[in-house]
Amino acid sequence: MADDTRQDICIRHIGLNTTPLTLRILLATCGVLFLVACTTLTGGETTVIESKPMNTGDYTYDVRIADGGGDLVILLHGFPETSHMWLPLLGQLADNGYTAIAPDLMGYSPGARPQGTEHYAYPKMAQDILAMADSLGKPAFHLVGHDHGAALGWVMAGLHADRLLSWTALSVPHIDAFAEAMASNPEQQQRSQYMTFFRQVGVAEQTMSDNDFAALRQVWNESSPEQIAEYLRVLSQPGALTGALNWYRGALTEDRDLVGEITVPTLMIWGRQDQAIGRAGVDATPPLMKGPYRLVELEAGHWLIQEAEEAVLAEVLRHIQAN
Repeated sequence: MADDTRQDICIRHIGLNTTPLTLRILLATCGVLFLVACTTLTGGETTVIESKPMNTGDYTYDVRIADGGGDLVILLHGFPETSHMWLPLLGQLADNGYTAIAPDLMGYSPGARPQGTEHYAYPKMAQDILAMADSLGKPAFHLVGHDHGAALGWVMAGLHADRLLSWTALSVPHIDAFAEAMASNPEQQQRSQYMTFFRQVGVAEQTMSDNDFAALRQVWNESSPEQIAEYLRVLSQPGALTGALNWYRGALTEDRDLVGEITVPTLMIWGRQDQAIGRAGVDATPPLMKGPYRLVELEAGHWLIQEAEEAVLAEVLRHIQAN
């Protein structure tokens, strides 16, 4: 295997009575850098998820790819996670014939980690996502985003509707509705107080990395040990935590342009127990939707993939297949 290619292999159906420890040994013996393995082992299919660099012109992104041969689906992660959060969905989409990619976004990829906050404006970052689709020869694609990835996705759905076959937002409602809730709704203002802290350059980085990233480890209370190890591998790199926080400093700002009405077929999934996103922005979203729109509410918190994986994957696949 080439040095610049890493594979996450999710073996769902092997037909062996294989323990997780034995599976790790088998993968290591084959020379594969082991990151994650599903442990449902009853059948005969293997889904390979490769990690490769993808150049967009000015930047090079680390991208996880599951190639099912069909329409393209791009998955945008949020803070403080990486493309690793999408492994279950990457595998499911490939199994259903889609080509799915999940980049480590701006600030997270070593080759896409500019220092100035001006580089983290949503319209600028959207251009890199479009360039990824172009490099794969896909003029139109499905888009799925969570947290900051969802905020970026809303901007793309507004500015580049002609490129999107469908749009799925996890946790974050229409970005204009969410911004209005932060400005006028006391409950959402309370929930969003952490953003002010995240914008304190240097202070936020120091606080979040102290004591072996203890504060971040508390945020990842729904993540597996494998996920946490991967997130730490990325966010402990020089400049990575600042890059991740720059999304708060350069993207979700008061002077950003409004997105406006959305015509792309849209699915919104929101957890009623979400600690960061209240109902005000969710309820203010439908008037901005001028295309097909469906809201799914789950009894879950902010980390939808980790807390309600089966329901989220089923709803996302259903929406993509319908469009």
